[in-house]
Amino acid sequence: MAFEGSFSILKWNEEILKEKSEGIKTSHASIEQSYTGSMVGESTIEFLMSYQAPTSAKFTGFESFIGVINGLRGTVTFQHIGMFENGVASSEFASIDGSATGELVGKSIAGNFKSGESGKAEYVIELNER
Repeated sequence: MAFEGSFSILKWNEEILKEKSEGIKTSHASIEQSYTGSMVGESTIEFLMSYQAPTSAKFTGFESFIGVINGLRGTVTFQHIGMFENGVASSEFASIDGSATGELVGKSIAGNFKSGESGKAEYVIELNER
């Protein structure tokens, strides 16, 4: 069963690690977010991003969520694989085995999000037993 909601970016701190010409660079972003909908809570994310141009990037990273997912309270870490293209960020993410606490222990959580430049994104997740 799919669950939906949105999140808002509360803080974004990006640091360039290596830069070449024409906007090709590697950066690290530390992000704080607030969730509403089927996920209610907050998260911190660490992304490594590879820009192929100023408006195009691939990213990967880890998100630590604390809150409630479909009525189950706990924490969980997600691994992301995503991209940024033409002002839209999107990612596929999944919980890391053994990272959940509380009522989320034993659950497998996977989903995706899509956002624009407004700092708000829509997500869809699937919650299953391991």
